[in-house]
Amino acid sequence: MTQKWIETIVGFFILLAILGLLMLAFQVSDLTTYQGNHSYAVTAQFDNIGDLKVRAPITVAGVKVGQVTGINLDPKTYRATVTLRFNETADYIPLDSAASIVTAGLLGSNYISLTPGFDEQFLKNGDKITETHSALMLEQMIGQLLFSVNKDKKEGSDDKTS
Repeated sequence: MTQKWIETIVGFFILLAILGLLMLAFQVSDLTTYQGNHSYAVTAQFDNIGDLKVRAPITVAGVKVGQVTGINLDPKTYRATVTLRFNETADYIPLDSAASIVTAGLLGSNYISLTPGFDEQFLKNGDKITETHSALMLEQMIGQLLFSVNKDKKEGSDDKTS
C-alpha cells in the first residue's frame, strides 16, 4: 500500500512539472499575447520588410506596445502589407506616427519601431500608418560598398594611365 502511495505522489509531481513546462513554453513563445478583444489592429505598407516575422515586437522608445500579426503581399502595389496589433493600453499613439523596420543589434531579428508624430488624434482599429521606412538590407549595403570601392579603384587606375 505504501509503495502505491509513493508512486501516486511521484506521478502527481511529474504531472505538475509537465504542466509547468508547458506554461513556461507558452510564456516564452509569446503565443498567448494579444489574442483577445483587448487590442486593436492597424496596417502599414513597406517596400521591403527584410526578415520581419509574424509575432515580431512593435516598440515605441524601446517599450513593447504590440506585435506583428500578419504579413501579406498587396497584388496591386507589390508592397508588403503588415498588420500590427497593439495592446489596448497603447491607445495614445498619434495618427501621424512613422513605422520603421529595424534590426536588434548587428545580426539580430527585425522588429518595428514607431516614432510618434504630433497629431492630436490617435490610432484606432482599422487605421493605416502611411509613413513607413523599409528594412535596411545588410547584404545590399555591403554590395554597394564593394561596388563603389571597385569603381573608385578603376577610376584611379584610369587616371594613372592617361
